[in-house]
Amino acid sequence: MPSSRKSKNPTTVLDKLDLKSKYVFVRVDLNSPIVNRKVELSARIVAHAETLKYLAKRKAKVVVLAHQGRKGDEDFTDLSQHYELLKPLLKRQKFYFVNDVVGEKAVNAVKSLKEGEILLLDNVRLLDDEKSYDTPEQCLNSQLVKTYENICDIFVLDAFSVSHRNQPSVTGFFRKGIIPGLILERELNSIDKMSKVRDSALFVLGGAKAEDGIKIMEHWINKLGGKAKFLLGGSIANVFLLARGYKVGKGTEEFLAKNNNLQLVDKAKELLTKAKDNIIIPEDVAVEENNQRKEYLISSVPEAASILDIGSNTITKYESEIMNAESILVNGPVGVYEDVRFELGTKRILTAISKAGKAKKAFSLIGGGHTVSAIEKFKLNKKTFGYISLAGKALIQYLCGEKLAGIELLKR
Repeated sequence: MPSSRKSKNPTTVLDKLDLKSKYVFVRVDLNSPIVNRKVELSARIVAHAETLKYLAKRKAKVVVLAHQGRKGDEDFTDLSQHYELLKPLLKRQKFYFVNDVVGEKAVNAVKSLKEGEILLLDNVRLLDDEKSYDTPEQCLNSQLVKTYENICDIFVLDAFSVSHRNQPSVTGFFRKGIIPGLILERELNSIDKMSKVRDSALFVLGGAKAEDGIKIMEHWINKLGGKAKFLLGGSIANVFLLARGYKVGKGTEEFLAKNNNLQLVDKAKELLTKAKDNIIIPEDVAVEENNQRKEYLISSVPEAASILDIGSNTITKYESEIMNAESILVNGPVGVYEDVRFELGTKRILTAISKAGKAKKAFSLIGGGHTVSAIEKFKLNKKTFGYISLAGKALIQYLCGEKLAGIELLKR
Protein backbone atom coordinates (compact mmCIF):
# COMPACT_ATOMS: atom_id res chain seq x y z
CA MET A 1 0.00 0.00 0.00
CA PRO A 2 1.16 3.59 -0.37
CA SER A 3 3.71 4.70 2.20
CA SER A 4 2.76 7.21 4.87
CA ARG A 5 2.77 10.87 3.89
CA LYS A 6 5.64 12.77 5.47
CA SER A 7 6.21 16.49 5.90
CA LYS A 8 9.18 16.39 3.55
CA ASN A 9 6.91 15.35 0.67
CA PRO A 10 6.28 18.02 -2.00
CA THR A 11 3.32 20.32 -1.50
CA THR A 12 0.12 18.76 -2.80
CA VAL A 13 -2.76 20.48 -4.57
CA LEU A 14 -4.86 20.18 -1.41
CA ASP A 15 -2.19 21.93 0.66
CA LYS A 16 -2.81 25.10 -1.33
CA LEU A 17 -6.56 25.25 -0.63
CA ASP A 18 -8.49 26.80 2.24
CA LEU A 19 -10.53 23.86 3.53
CA LYS A 20 -11.71 25.30 6.86
CA SER A 21 -15.50 24.97 7.27
CA LYS A 22 -15.81 23.88 3.62
CA TYR A 23 -17.98 20.96 2.59
CA VAL A 24 -15.47 18.65 0.94
CA PHE A 25 -16.99 15.69 -0.91
CA VAL A 26 -14.34 13.02 -1.50
CA ARG A 27 -14.69 9.96 -3.75
CA VAL A 28 -12.68 7.04 -2.43
CA ASP A 29 -12.64 3.35 -3.32
CA LEU A 30 -13.45 1.12 -0.36
CA ASN A 31 -14.34 -1.84 -2.58
CA SER A 32 -12.85 -4.86 -0.76
CA PRO A 33 -12.89 -8.66 -0.79
CA ILE A 34 -15.80 -10.28 1.04
CA VAL A 35 -15.27 -13.70 2.61
CA ASN A 36 -18.20 -15.49 4.28
CA ARG A 37 -20.17 -12.22 4.16
CA LYS A 38 -17.41 -10.41 6.02
CA VAL A 39 -15.68 -7.43 4.41
CA GLU A 40 -11.91 -7.75 4.72
CA LEU A 41 -9.61 -4.85 5.56
CA SER A 42 -7.99 -3.87 2.27
CA ALA A 43 -5.03 -1.71 1.29
CA ARG A 44 -7.53 0.71 -0.25
CA ILE A 45 -9.33 1.28 3.05
CA VAL A 46 -6.06 1.87 4.88
CA ALA A 47 -4.76 4.22 2.18
CA HIS A 48 -7.86 6.39 1.89
CA ALA A 49 -8.01 6.82 5.66
CA GLU A 50 -4.90 8.97 5.27
CA THR A 51 -6.70 11.45 3.01
CA LEU A 52 -9.76 11.53 5.25
CA LYS A 53 -7.62 12.27 8.32
CA TYR A 54 -5.81 15.01 6.42
CA LEU A 55 -9.07 16.69 5.38
CA ALA A 56 -10.48 16.49 8.91
CA LYS A 57 -7.33 17.98 10.41
CA ARG A 58 -7.65 20.85 7.93
CA LYS A 59 -11.08 21.51 9.50
CA ALA A 60 -13.14 20.50 6.48
CA LYS A 61 -16.63 19.02 6.72
CA VAL A 62 -15.87 15.75 4.99
CA VAL A 63 -18.50 13.75 3.07
CA VAL A 64 -17.26 10.39 1.79
CA LEU A 65 -18.60 8.74 -1.37
CA ALA A 66 -17.75 5.09 -2.02
CA HIS A 67 -19.09 1.81 -3.38
CA GLN A 68 -18.97 -1.94 -2.84
CA GLY A 69 -19.76 -4.27 -5.72
CA ARG A 70 -22.63 -3.83 -8.17
CA LYS A 71 -26.33 -4.57 -7.89
CA GLY A 72 -26.90 -8.24 -8.62
CA ASP A 73 -23.35 -9.28 -7.70
CA GLU A 74 -22.51 -11.38 -4.66
CA ASP A 75 -20.23 -8.69 -3.23
CA PHE A 76 -22.85 -5.94 -3.40
CA THR A 77 -23.61 -4.71 0.10
CA ASP A 78 -23.99 -1.59 2.23
CA LEU A 79 -20.98 0.14 3.73
CA SER A 80 -21.69 -0.50 7.41
CA GLN A 81 -18.80 -2.98 7.69
CA HIS A 82 -16.47 -0.60 5.88
CA TYR A 83 -17.37 2.02 8.46
CA GLU A 84 -16.38 -0.36 11.26
CA LEU A 85 -13.07 -1.08 9.52
CA LEU A 86 -12.36 2.63 9.06
CA LYS A 87 -13.22 3.62 12.62
CA PRO A 88 -9.98 2.41 14.23
CA LEU A 89 -8.01 4.18 11.48
CA LEU A 90 -9.87 7.45 12.16
CA LYS A 91 -10.08 7.12 15.92
CA ARG A 92 -8.95 10.68 16.62
CA GLN A 93 -11.62 12.12 14.31
CA LYS A 94 -15.37 12.31 14.77
CA PHE A 95 -16.54 9.83 12.17
CA TYR A 96 -20.12 8.85 11.32
CA PHE A 97 -22.03 6.59 8.94
CA VAL A 98 -25.54 6.99 7.59
CA ASN A 99 -27.35 4.14 5.85
CA ASP A 100 -28.68 6.44 3.16
CA VAL A 101 -27.25 8.21 0.12
CA VAL A 102 -29.55 11.00 -1.08
CA GLY A 103 -32.61 10.74 1.16
CA GLU A 104 -33.66 13.06 3.97
CA LYS A 105 -31.62 11.11 6.53
CA ALA A 106 -28.44 11.52 4.49
CA VAL A 107 -29.01 15.19 3.66
CA ASN A 108 -29.70 16.04 7.31
CA ALA A 109 -26.55 14.18 8.38
CA VAL A 110 -24.50 16.12 5.83
CA LYS A 111 -25.94 19.48 6.91
CA SER A 112 -25.28 18.62 10.57
CA LEU A 113 -21.54 18.12 10.04
CA LYS A 114 -19.19 20.37 11.97
CA GLU A 115 -15.59 21.35 11.19
CA GLY A 116 -13.23 18.37 11.26
CA GLU A 117 -16.00 15.75 11.16
CA ILE A 118 -16.28 12.93 8.61
CA LEU A 119 -19.46 11.32 7.30
CA LEU A 120 -19.54 8.15 5.21
CA LEU A 121 -22.65 7.92 3.02
CA ASP A 122 -23.90 4.49 2.04
CA ASN A 123 -22.99 2.63 -1.16
CA VAL A 124 -23.47 5.09 -4.04
CA ARG A 125 -24.39 2.15 -6.29
CA LEU A 126 -27.63 1.80 -4.38
CA LEU A 127 -28.70 4.58 -6.74
CA ASP A 128 -29.99 3.31 -10.09
CA ASP A 129 -28.47 6.26 -11.95
CA GLU A 130 -24.99 5.73 -10.52
CA LYS A 131 -23.85 4.31 -13.85
CA SER A 132 -21.49 5.20 -16.66
CA TYR A 133 -22.37 7.99 -19.08
CA ASP A 134 -20.72 9.30 -22.22
CA THR A 135 -19.95 12.74 -20.80
CA PRO A 136 -19.67 14.41 -17.35
CA GLU A 137 -22.51 16.73 -18.36
CA GLN A 138 -24.90 13.77 -18.51
CA CYS A 139 -24.19 13.13 -14.82
CA LEU A 140 -25.70 16.48 -13.84
CA ASN A 141 -29.23 15.08 -13.75
CA SER A 142 -28.31 12.24 -11.42
CA GLN A 143 -29.83 12.06 -7.94
CA LEU A 144 -26.43 12.38 -6.32
CA VAL A 145 -25.38 15.55 -8.11
CA LYS A 146 -28.79 17.22 -7.95
CA THR A 147 -28.93 16.55 -4.20
CA TYR A 148 -25.46 17.72 -3.23
CA GLU A 149 -24.01 20.05 -5.87
CA ASN A 150 -25.27 23.16 -4.07
CA ILE A 151 -23.91 21.89 -0.74
CA CYS A 152 -20.52 20.75 -2.01
CA ASP A 153 -17.79 23.42 -1.89
CA ILE A 154 -14.86 21.28 -3.04
CA PHE A 155 -14.85 17.88 -4.76
CA VAL A 156 -11.85 15.62 -4.22
CA LEU A 157 -11.19 12.55 -6.34
CA ASP A 158 -8.90 10.21 -4.40
CA ALA A 159 -9.59 6.90 -6.16
CA PHE A 160 -7.53 6.26 -9.28
CA SER A 161 -9.19 2.83 -9.50
CA VAL A 162 -12.54 4.38 -10.50
CA SER A 163 -11.19 7.40 -12.37
CA HIS A 164 -11.86 5.77 -15.75
CA ARG A 165 -15.62 5.79 -15.08
CA ASN A 166 -17.83 8.69 -16.19
CA GLN A 167 -20.19 8.24 -13.25
CA PRO A 168 -21.93 10.82 -11.04
CA SER A 169 -19.79 10.06 -7.96
CA VAL A 170 -16.61 10.37 -10.03
CA THR A 171 -17.14 13.14 -12.60
CA GLY A 172 -20.58 14.55 -11.79
CA PHE A 173 -19.31 17.43 -9.64
CA PHE A 174 -17.03 18.77 -12.38
CA ARG A 175 -18.56 22.26 -12.18
CA LYS A 176 -17.00 22.55 -8.73
CA GLY A 177 -13.62 21.62 -10.17
CA ILE A 178 -12.08 18.26 -9.38
CA ILE A 179 -9.10 18.21 -7.03
CA PRO A 180 -6.79 15.19 -6.62
CA GLY A 181 -6.64 13.63 -3.16
CA LEU A 182 -3.37 12.62 -1.50
CA ILE A 183 -3.59 9.01 -2.67
CA LEU A 184 -4.62 9.84 -6.25
CA GLU A 185 -1.87 12.44 -6.59
CA ARG A 186 0.74 10.04 -5.26
CA GLU A 187 -0.54 7.26 -7.51
CA LEU A 188 -0.38 9.44 -10.61
CA ASN A 189 3.13 10.67 -9.82
CA SER A 190 4.37 7.10 -9.38
CA ILE A 191 2.63 5.74 -12.47
CA ASP A 192 3.97 8.62 -14.53
CA LYS A 193 7.49 7.44 -13.71
CA MET A 194 6.65 4.30 -15.66
CA SER A 195 4.61 5.90 -18.41
CA LYS A 196 7.39 8.41 -19.16
CA VAL A 197 10.06 5.72 -19.63
CA ARG A 198 11.85 6.28 -22.93
CA ASP A 199 14.94 4.08 -22.64
CA SER A 200 13.91 0.52 -21.77
CA ALA A 201 11.35 -1.27 -19.67
CA LEU A 202 10.65 -4.80 -18.50
CA PHE A 203 7.10 -6.09 -18.19
CA VAL A 204 6.18 -9.13 -16.11
CA LEU A 205 2.71 -10.09 -17.29
CA GLY A 206 0.56 -12.83 -15.79
CA GLY A 207 -2.82 -13.38 -14.17
CA ALA A 208 -5.99 -14.83 -15.64
CA LYS A 209 -6.84 -11.91 -17.96
CA ALA A 210 -4.63 -12.30 -21.00
CA GLU A 211 -6.43 -9.44 -22.73
CA ASP A 212 -4.97 -6.89 -20.30
CA GLY A 213 -1.46 -8.12 -20.99
CA ILE A 214 -2.02 -8.01 -24.75
CA LYS A 215 -3.10 -4.36 -24.52
CA ILE A 216 0.00 -3.48 -22.54
CA MET A 217 2.23 -5.27 -25.04
CA GLU A 218 0.66 -3.59 -28.06
CA HIS A 219 1.05 -0.11 -26.59
CA TRP A 220 4.62 -0.49 -25.35
CA ILE A 221 5.90 -2.29 -28.45
CA ASN A 222 4.60 0.67 -30.46
CA LYS A 223 6.09 3.13 -27.95
CA LEU A 224 9.50 1.61 -27.25
CA GLY A 225 9.93 -0.95 -29.99
CA GLY A 226 12.83 -3.27 -29.17
CA LYS A 227 13.45 -1.47 -25.87
CA ALA A 228 10.38 -3.11 -24.31
CA LYS A 229 10.88 -6.66 -23.07
CA PHE A 230 8.14 -8.98 -21.79
CA LEU A 231 8.31 -11.94 -19.39
CA LEU A 232 5.13 -13.96 -19.64
CA GLY A 233 3.35 -16.19 -17.13
CA GLY A 234 -0.25 -17.13 -16.33
CA SER A 235 -2.87 -17.11 -19.08
CA ILE A 236 -0.99 -14.79 -21.42
CA ALA A 237 1.98 -17.17 -21.44
CA ASN A 238 -0.30 -20.02 -22.47
CA VAL A 239 -1.83 -17.91 -25.24
CA PHE A 240 1.66 -17.20 -26.61
CA LEU A 241 2.68 -20.85 -26.27
CA LEU A 242 -0.28 -21.74 -28.49
CA ALA A 243 0.71 -18.96 -30.88
CA ARG A 244 4.18 -20.50 -31.11
CA GLY A 245 2.64 -23.88 -31.95
CA TYR A 246 3.10 -25.65 -28.60
CA LYS A 247 0.48 -27.87 -27.01
CA VAL A 248 -0.57 -26.64 -23.57
CA GLY A 249 -2.84 -29.48 -22.47
CA LYS A 250 -6.60 -29.93 -22.60
CA GLY A 251 -7.12 -28.53 -19.12
CA THR A 252 -5.25 -25.35 -20.01
CA GLU A 253 -7.21 -24.86 -23.23
CA GLU A 254 -10.51 -25.33 -21.40
CA PHE A 255 -9.51 -22.65 -18.88
CA LEU A 256 -8.46 -20.28 -21.66
CA ALA A 257 -11.74 -20.87 -23.50
CA LYS A 258 -13.77 -20.26 -20.34
CA ASN A 259 -12.08 -16.87 -19.92
CA ASN A 260 -12.36 -15.93 -23.63
CA ASN A 261 -8.59 -16.05 -24.06
CA LEU A 262 -8.32 -18.46 -26.99
CA GLN A 263 -9.52 -15.73 -29.34
CA LEU A 264 -6.31 -13.83 -28.54
CA VAL A 265 -4.00 -16.38 -30.17
CA ASP A 266 -4.04 -14.60 -33.54
CA LYS A 267 -3.21 -11.30 -31.86
CA ALA A 268 -0.32 -13.03 -30.09
CA LYS A 269 0.98 -14.23 -33.45
CA GLU A 270 0.94 -10.63 -34.73
CA LEU A 271 2.92 -9.43 -31.73
CA LEU A 272 5.45 -12.23 -32.15
CA THR A 273 5.97 -11.10 -35.72
CA LYS A 274 6.63 -7.55 -34.50
CA ALA A 275 8.81 -8.27 -31.48
CA LYS A 276 9.63 -11.98 -31.26
CA ASP A 277 13.05 -11.47 -29.67
CA ASN A 278 11.63 -9.33 -26.88
CA ILE A 279 8.74 -11.59 -25.91
CA ILE A 280 10.05 -14.28 -23.58
CA ILE A 281 7.76 -17.24 -23.03
CA PRO A 282 8.29 -20.13 -20.59
CA GLU A 283 10.64 -22.91 -21.61
CA ASP A 284 9.25 -25.20 -18.92
CA VAL A 285 6.02 -25.27 -16.90
CA ALA A 286 4.50 -26.92 -13.83
CA VAL A 287 1.37 -29.08 -13.82
CA GLU A 288 -0.41 -31.20 -11.23
CA GLU A 289 0.38 -34.89 -11.36
CA ASN A 290 -0.61 -37.36 -8.63
CA ASN A 291 -1.43 -34.42 -6.41
CA GLN A 292 2.14 -33.13 -6.75
CA ARG A 293 3.96 -30.42 -8.70
CA LYS A 294 5.54 -31.86 -11.84
CA GLU A 295 7.59 -29.84 -14.30
CA TYR A 296 7.79 -30.40 -18.05
CA LEU A 297 9.55 -28.73 -20.95
CA ILE A 298 7.01 -26.92 -23.11
CA SER A 299 7.68 -29.41 -25.90
CA SER A 300 6.35 -32.27 -23.79
CA VAL A 301 3.34 -31.01 -21.80
CA PRO A 302 0.95 -33.96 -21.13
CA GLU A 303 -2.14 -34.05 -23.32
CA ALA A 304 -4.67 -33.62 -20.50
CA ALA A 305 -2.62 -31.22 -18.35
CA SER A 306 -3.44 -27.85 -16.85
CA ILE A 307 -0.46 -25.49 -16.68
CA LEU A 308 -0.43 -23.93 -13.20
CA ASP A 309 2.99 -22.26 -12.94
CA ILE A 310 6.18 -21.51 -14.83
CA GLY A 311 9.01 -24.03 -14.39
CA SER A 312 12.36 -23.77 -12.60
CA ASN A 313 14.44 -23.09 -15.73
CA THR A 314 12.09 -20.28 -16.71
CA ILE A 315 12.17 -18.82 -13.20
CA THR A 316 15.97 -18.63 -13.26
CA LYS A 317 15.92 -17.00 -16.68
CA TYR A 318 13.31 -14.43 -15.58
CA GLU A 319 15.27 -13.63 -12.40
CA SER A 320 18.32 -12.79 -14.51
CA GLU A 321 16.28 -10.42 -16.70
CA ILE A 322 14.82 -8.71 -13.61
CA MET A 323 18.23 -8.08 -12.02
CA ASN A 324 19.36 -6.32 -15.20
CA ALA A 325 16.27 -4.11 -15.56
CA GLU A 326 15.89 -0.43 -14.65
CA SER A 327 12.09 -0.11 -14.89
CA ILE A 328 9.71 -2.99 -14.18
CA LEU A 329 5.93 -3.25 -14.43
CA VAL A 330 4.23 -6.28 -12.89
CA ASN A 331 0.64 -7.08 -13.77
CA GLY A 332 -0.58 -10.38 -12.35
CA PRO A 333 1.03 -13.46 -10.78
CA VAL A 334 2.81 -15.94 -13.07
CA GLY A 335 1.11 -18.98 -11.53
CA VAL A 336 -1.58 -20.19 -9.14
CA TYR A 337 0.28 -18.76 -6.16
CA GLU A 338 -2.63 -19.47 -3.78
CA ASP A 339 -1.69 -23.17 -3.98
CA VAL A 340 1.60 -23.87 -2.17
CA ARG A 341 2.52 -26.38 -4.89
CA PHE A 342 2.40 -23.68 -7.55
CA GLU A 343 3.57 -20.59 -5.71
CA LEU A 344 7.23 -21.00 -6.65
CA GLY A 345 7.23 -18.90 -9.81
CA THR A 346 5.33 -15.94 -8.37
CA LYS A 347 7.29 -16.03 -5.10
CA ARG A 348 10.72 -16.03 -6.71
CA ILE A 349 9.84 -13.45 -9.37
CA LEU A 350 8.47 -11.01 -6.78
CA THR A 351 11.43 -11.70 -4.49
CA ALA A 352 13.81 -10.87 -7.34
CA ILE A 353 11.98 -7.60 -8.01
CA SER A 354 12.12 -6.81 -4.30
CA LYS A 355 15.89 -7.45 -4.26
CA ALA A 356 16.37 -5.25 -7.33
CA GLY A 357 14.46 -2.48 -5.60
CA LYS A 358 16.36 -2.88 -2.35
CA ALA A 359 19.62 -2.62 -4.25
CA LYS A 360 18.21 0.48 -6.01
CA LYS A 361 18.75 -1.18 -9.36
CA ALA A 362 15.17 -0.79 -10.59
CA PHE A 363 11.97 1.18 -10.12
CA SER A 364 9.02 -1.23 -10.02
CA LEU A 365 5.32 -0.55 -10.43
CA ILE A 366 3.07 -3.30 -9.08
CA GLY A 367 -0.47 -3.51 -10.42
CA GLY A 368 -3.37 -5.87 -9.86
CA GLY A 369 -5.01 -7.01 -6.63
CA HIS A 370 -3.74 -10.58 -6.91
CA THR A 371 -0.14 -9.40 -7.23
CA VAL A 372 -0.55 -7.32 -4.08
CA SER A 373 -2.09 -10.30 -2.29
CA ALA A 374 0.90 -12.42 -3.33
CA ILE A 375 3.33 -9.84 -1.93
CA GLU A 376 1.44 -9.97 1.34
CA LYS A 377 1.32 -13.77 1.36
CA PHE A 378 5.08 -14.05 0.88
CA LYS A 379 5.70 -11.31 3.48
CA LEU A 380 7.87 -9.26 1.16
CA ASN A 381 8.85 -5.77 2.27
CA LYS A 382 6.54 -3.40 0.41
CA LYS A 383 9.06 -0.58 0.74
CA THR A 384 11.41 -2.40 -1.65
CA PHE A 385 8.91 -1.97 -4.49
CA GLY A 386 8.78 1.39 -6.26
CA TYR A 387 5.01 1.71 -6.00
CA ILE A 388 2.16 -0.67 -5.33
CA SER A 389 -0.88 0.59 -7.20
CA LEU A 390 -4.39 0.44 -5.76
CA ALA A 391 -5.95 0.44 -9.21
CA GLY A 392 -6.91 -2.32 -11.60
CA LYS A 393 -8.46 -1.64 -15.00
CA ALA A 394 -7.79 2.10 -14.71
CA LEU A 395 -4.07 1.38 -14.38
CA ILE A 396 -4.07 -0.76 -17.52
CA GLN A 397 -5.92 1.90 -19.49
CA TYR A 398 -3.66 4.70 -18.28
CA LEU A 399 -0.49 2.76 -19.06
CA CYS A 400 -1.86 2.06 -22.52
CA GLY A 401 -2.25 5.75 -23.25
CA GLU A 402 -6.03 5.89 -22.88
CA LYS A 403 -7.73 8.97 -21.46
CA LEU A 404 -9.50 8.47 -18.13
CA ALA A 405 -12.63 10.55 -17.54
CA GLY A 406 -11.79 11.64 -13.99
CA ILE A 407 -8.13 12.34 -14.72
CA GLU A 408 -8.99 14.46 -17.74
CA LEU A 409 -11.15 16.67 -15.51
CA LEU A 410 -8.16 17.37 -13.25
CA LYS A 411 -6.70 19.26 -16.17
CA ARG A 412 -9.63 21.67 -16.56
